[in-house]
Parts: sequence; structure tokens; C-alpha cells
Amino acid sequence: MLRLKNLASGSAGNATLVEASDGLHTRRLLVDCGLGIRQLETRLAVAGLQIGQIDGVFITHEHSDHIGCTHTLALRHRIPVWMSQGTHMAIGAPDFDGLLQLAHDMQAIELGPLSFQPFTVPHDAREPLQLRCTDGAHDLALLTDLGHATPHVLQQVSGCHALFIEANHDPDLLATSAYPAFLKRRVGGAYGHLANQATAAIVQAVRHDGLKWVVAAHLSARNNTPELARQALAGALQWAPELIVVADQAQGTGWLTVGEQPAPCGPLSPPPLPTSLF
Repeated sequence: MLRLKNLASGSAGNATLVEASDGLHTRRLLVDCGLGIRQLETRLAVAGLQIGQIDGVFITHEHSDHIGCTHTLALRHRIPVWMSQGTHMAIGAPDFDGLLQLAHDMQAIELGPLSFQPFTVPHDAREPLQLRCTDGAHDLALLTDLGHATPHVLQQVSGCHALFIEANHDPDLLATSAYPAFLKRRVGGAYGHLANQATAAIVQAVRHDGLKWVVAAHLSARNNTPELARQALAGALQWAPELIVVADQAQGTGWLTVGEQPAPCGPLSPPPLPTSLF
């Protein structure tokens, strides 16, 4: 069984639990740790867990809303951490006392019944990686913090039964926001964050009958709304908007069991993809 629970999603901190069980063993991976220790403990308690039940941490990149308390967490609780060499260098190459394991594009990592494969994405970080996870029966892709979808990205998220995917901003809201011009260019650029329409194009490109869960993640508090994100993704998938889960900054999501959501797809006849996706 493969499950997902987001603990927090947004510019104030990101953390997501991925859990796999084979009936005998259960392993839990914390993807990003952009919260403080106390806040992490509080949100894990809501999920019915304690820090000691985390078996590993995977850090996607070095930005503060993803790295958070990782170093303290690892040393205090002796939890192994995976990240790219570029990410490790970008945070100052701290000593993890033997707990650090370097992750690489397309090199799968085994954690009991959970296997996760990192893949590179275009983002303004030193060596960012996102993840495809599997328990052998179902696949889940986590795809946040990227400016556009490369063919490599699309290949890695294709065929998944669940997608946890960034829908960061609405271009019109971003254009009229109080953000300074340089920040608007960064967020909306090819190495920034996905706009709702870009996210919709991705899910439309990889849509298939086995896709049961789509979670809109990393929404901007100022430049997006859950309604706009749901509308964009639901239109691309031909789903009812309420079937799109939105990961909240304050509460994350509930537990989602990959493969158990009733299939909500309409006929697979999407319009041609915009060439700008590639």
C-alpha cells in the first residue's frame, strides 16, 4: 500500500509524508522539511505519528521553505537524509555525521517496501530533484518548484496513479500583484514556478485511466486561489473541480491512498497540447 499526506505546502514551509507498506513492514519518507522542529512534531501528531517513525528525509533543493530544520532533525533523531551534491553544497556542506546520502538523477533508492527515484527539474536552485515513488504496485510523482516541464520531467511523471504537483500562481494575479518586477520575472520565468495553465498542460499530457489523485500544491498565498487552481486542473482532466485536492499551507492534506480513489475521468479526448509546454 502506498499513501501520501502533505503536512504543509507553500512559501512558508513544505513537508510531505510518503508511506509504503507490504503488510510486514512500513516505511515513511519525509519529502522536504521546511518546518521548525516543534511545528513538525505538531503536524506529525495530527497524522498520528511521531518523529521517530520517520525512516528517512529527502530534500528536493536548498531553498529555506524546503530545507528548514533538516540538519537538526537528522542529528537529533539519527534519521538518514538524501539530497543532491549540489543541494548539499548550496547549504554550506554541513556535516551530517554519516547520515547524508547523495541522490542522483534516475538512480533509484530503496527504503524497505518504498522505492523512490529522483529526477532533475528546471528551477533556480543548484541541483534540484523531484521524486517518483512506488511500492511496486502503484506510483506517485511529487513535482513542485519548477518553471516548466521538460521532456525528461514528463517522462518521469507519466503513468503515475497520483500526482502531487505545483500550481503556484495565476499569471494575471501575479502581473497585478505588489511583487517587485524582478520577483515577478523570477516566479513566472522558465526556472521559477508553474502557473496554473502550465500545470494543467502537464496533467493533460500525462492523463490516463489509472490516474486517480491529483493534488495541487505550493499555491501562492498572494497570486493564486484554490478555486483557480481547481478550475484549471479539473478542466484539463475533465474531472469535477471538487475531485482536485488542494494542499494547504496551514493543514496540508489528509491521508491519500494511492490507487483507491474512484476513477473520475471523462473520455480521453483532450485538445492538442500547447507547444510552449516543451
